[in-house]
Amino acid sequence: MIRRRRECIACSRRFTTYERVEEAMPMVVKKDGRRETFDRLKIINGLKRACQKRPVSMDAIEAMADRIERGVQERGEKEVPGSIIGEAAMRELHDADAVAYVRFASVYRSFKDLNEFMAELEDLLNQRTNRAAPKSPRKARRKSARADGPATPVPSGSGSG
Repeated sequence: MIRRRRECIACSRRFTTYERVEEAMPMVVKKDGRRETFDRLKIINGLKRACQKRPVSMDAIEAMADRIERGVQERGEKEVPGSIIGEAAMRELHDADAVAYVRFASVYRSFKDLNEFMAELEDLLNQRTNRAAPKSPRKARRKSARADGPATPVPSGSGSG
C-alpha cells in the first residue's frame, strides 16, 4: 500500500490517499469445467491442512503460497487449470515436508486404491534416498550385479586418479 499526501487544486487543502496495487488474477478452471476466481486463501488453507501437526511454520506456508501465486501470475494467462495450482502446491510440499506432501497428494490425486498410493510413496522414498549421501561406485556395481545377473568387468587404468 502506498500512502500519498496530496493537495486539492480548487481549495488548496491537503489530504492523504492510500493506493493499493490491483493485481488481475486469472480465473481457475476446475476439473469439472467450472471457473472461479483465484483465491490465495484456499491455497493457504490446503497447505495448512496438509501441514497440520507438522514442523512447518506459518511463515513457510505463506512463502509457499507466495511462490504458487507468483507462478500463476507469471503465466500471464486469463485462465489457469486448477491442476497447475495443485501440482505447484505438491512441489512446494515435497520440498518442505514429506508427510505433508503425502497428505496433500492423497487428497489431491484421489487415489483409486492402495497400489496407487503405495506407488506414490515408493517414488517419494526413491527420491529421498537418491538425494542422500552419494554411494560409492563399488556398492552401485554390486547392487546392479545382483539385479542384472553377473557384473561385466569394468576396465581399470583409465589414466585418471
